[in-house]
Amino acid sequence: MSTRPESSHPGPYAGDGPDPHAAVPRPDGAAGVPARGQLLGLDGLRGLAALYVVLFHCRLLALPGFPHDSGPRWLSWLMYGRLAVVFFLVLSGFSLAVSPARAGWRTAGTGRFLRRRAWRILPPYWAALALSLAVGRFVVAASHHGPPDGRSVLVYGLVLQDMFTAPTPNGAFWSIGVEAELYLAFPLLLLVRRRLGAVAMVTGVTLLVAVRGLSAGAAGPAEGMNWLTPDLAPVFAAGMAGAGIVVAPDRIRRLPWHWFAALAAAPVVLLVAVEGPVWTVGHFYWIDLAVAPAMTMIIAAVATGRPAPLVRLLTTRPARGLGDISYSLYLIHLPVVMTVVRRVAPRFVAPGMPAFWFTVLLALPVSVLSAWLFARIFELPFKRNRSWSSMRAAARARRTGPAPERPRVGPGPGADAA
Repeated sequence: MSTRPESSHPGPYAGDGPDPHAAVPRPDGAAGVPARGQLLGLDGLRGLAALYVVLFHCRLLALPGFPHDSGPRWLSWLMYGRLAVVFFLVLSGFSLAVSPARAGWRTAGTGRFLRRRAWRILPPYWAALALSLAVGRFVVAASHHGPPDGRSVLVYGLVLQDMFTAPTPNGAFWSIGVEAELYLAFPLLLLVRRRLGAVAMVTGVTLLVAVRGLSAGAAGPAEGMNWLTPDLAPVFAAGMAGAGIVVAPDRIRRLPWHWFAALAAAPVVLLVAVEGPVWTVGHFYWIDLAVAPAMTMIIAAVATGRPAPLVRLLTTRPARGLGDISYSLYLIHLPVVMTVVRRVAPRFVAPGMPAFWFTVLLALPVSVLSAWLFARIFELPFKRNRSWSSMRAAARARRTGPAPERPRVGPGPGADAA
């Protein structure tokens, strides 16, 4: 866990990759998975994770004292927002690697991959940055270092916040910088996966982090305001490796990955429950590595259709709808929550649990509705279209309506019956 004031905020899963959810042709020729269908449930996972992030921030801001637990014990499950960044990054690596996995772990080109990532991620991010700058300047500062300034605009506008320090306009934005750097590393990780295999890829990245941690002693290296990408690269690589399960033979796909995930998660969950949030936050450097395998396996389980009750839940319309706007929800929810906690709640309720419930009941629905509107304007058009020309054509089609159907010319029905 970073010691910086802003770094307690978990990061997003920042969108889908090139055909990220496309179901994969079965190498063994088995039927049952369409070549260009969806891996059901991943959008739902995204949506629920984003919802957890909002609840985490409601608790973090309304019940101050983090990492000390100043609320009731039954709310302690909301203390671990850092684990959301791990889940989002595992899911990001998994989703981005599905399409290359279908093609022998190759992409259509590094330049094309990075352009598509920029097209998908940057427009809503920049719009959210403008909104956050306005809120941070005129409503409520998002940083302990004061309102955002010109350096903030430069650093965050260029997505360099993991390399350089500036007053943050939005405490959630730190992980966007991490994700952007991992995109740059993705082609190299893919090359290692193709040449040396998944074990070598994950082990190589993890060993570098483990050696650094062991040489630091105590809980692990102290995380500052920047340079978190190397610490989190192993969880991204773990997700990439997990994508191989989707393209594996049927005997691998049918393994009970959800039960494997539960077994892998049990020791970590028990340790966190016994030691509590203060210890856990101080040891996130190692907890991140320990929990990544379980997260990878539960994502793989959902992607292969198990457990069925969970997949059914994740594919309900509300879960899928939340998944559709999850990136927007992550980007803009924090200014909403901070405004409610610091400007609205003090006028109506006492601090502590009354402020927490007030924040949940007001900020949560406002965040979701705002994200829905924000996504319709700044995110979904870039998600549905791959270029400006495609976007202009879609806009013209909306204005003019569908083209009239041309009259049918030639033999009518039954002409070939003879």
